[in-house]
Amino acid sequence: MYSNRKSFAIKCTIGALALYLCVHVVTNNRASEAIRELQQSGRNLAALDPQNAEPLLVEPIKEAPAAEPTKPPPPTTEKAHSVLDKVKSVTKCLDRPMTAKVQQRGDYWVLYNYVKAERVFKCHESITYTTHADYSFMDNLLPLLERWRGPISIALHAPGTDFKNTLDSIAYLRDCTDSLVKEYVTIHIYFSTKHVPKEVPRHDHVFSEPYNCSLSPPFLNVSSEQMYKSQKKLLYPVNVGRNVARETAQTHYILPSDIELYPSPNIIPQFLKMIADNSGPLLSKNPKVFPLHLFEVSANQQVPDSKTKLKEMLANGTAVPFHKKLCPGCHSVPKAKEWQNANETAELRVFHVGKRNGKFIHWEPIFIGTHADPLYDERLSWEGKSDKMTQGYALCVMDYDFLILNNAFLVHRPGIKIYKKDQKRAMLAAKTNQLIKKIIFPELKVLYGIKKGCAV
Repeated sequence: MYSNRKSFAIKCTIGALALYLCVHVVTNNRASEAIRELQQSGRNLAALDPQNAEPLLVEPIKEAPAAEPTKPPPPTTEKAHSVLDKVKSVTKCLDRPMTAKVQQRGDYWVLYNYVKAERVFKCHESITYTTHADYSFMDNLLPLLERWRGPISIALHAPGTDFKNTLDSIAYLRDCTDSLVKEYVTIHIYFSTKHVPKEVPRHDHVFSEPYNCSLSPPFLNVSSEQMYKSQKKLLYPVNVGRNVARETAQTHYILPSDIELYPSPNIIPQFLKMIADNSGPLLSKNPKVFPLHLFEVSANQQVPDSKTKLKEMLANGTAVPFHKKLCPGCHSVPKAKEWQNANETAELRVFHVGKRNGKFIHWEPIFIGTHADPLYDERLSWEGKSDKMTQGYALCVMDYDFLILNNAFLVHRPGIKIYKKDQKRAMLAAKTNQLIKKIIFPELKVLYGIKKGCAV
């Protein structure tokens, strides 16, 4: 009896264990299936855009091993460095402060940075057009600025009572014309120590009130006889103005030019792109400048906006090379005919590398250069002529390369100049030649040396 009960208990126990195992297996299978469904749901959810997916509360159970993170491709040189970064790297230039100051310069007082542009530039960010004038030429500032669209540094000769008219002209341009004047133009004023104006406001008090724009600007229809400079028979110290405007430019590259010479558009970005590319003739170890071709157009013509338009005007005679009827040898450019025949291209490049020797020994190029280039001799005046010849000699002896640009050019304000006999100016020119021959040239030979083929 006891044996039967014991055997029955063992069988019940075994049965219960078997039932438990069956239930456990079924339950686990269902859980595994649920887990697989949840995993698949998780993968589907991950493939959805998070903003468009419906919120699902899913707890990931098991994930595949994480793949190695994909490394972004190395950035290209073009992306890593902008054009301006490359210009900075190529030039290794240093930024130049714009400080207002009063300083004596030989026989002249100079008000440096007397009227500052609102926009400030680092040394590699642009090119500064540097120039000179008196207030009677300030009607050229707007057409110049509209085509240049960059910093301009201008030194104004303003002796005696010309000073007041100069300030009024500046105020009119700043307050009554294009906002580009305030944005880009920095103005310096200079005058002889013998012709100091009666009153010179401090630079920070020069324009205390807005200009009355209903008044005509002083530079409108002014005659030479009305000016203090003419009444006192003063010479125009052109090279003092050139040097003052040059030395105060903030940028590494500068274009020392005349205020009546209007540049072809878009020179600044195209030139900086060429400098950033830094190839071909730019790799030469010689010092270098970048001359621009010069032209004149008829008085009834518009200044051309492109080389293509310029070529049309040259073909029909409404445009001519600069000073063709006045002093063709002074501005005869190497490979000029080839340049005129060549078509305009998309990018600015070096067309030809010239030298100031041989047929071009008296060439007076106007060029984009740097602060390292020789300055102009301040003993020379505009009336005496030959005011850039001494600088040209120094460039020649120093073996400068003249990298002539293919599309960039300058055009004089409309009106083709013709030769007019001027006895007074001829006498001054003769005196200037003697000054150069007997005093300046001997100095240049000591300072720069002598090189065959170079002449003043």
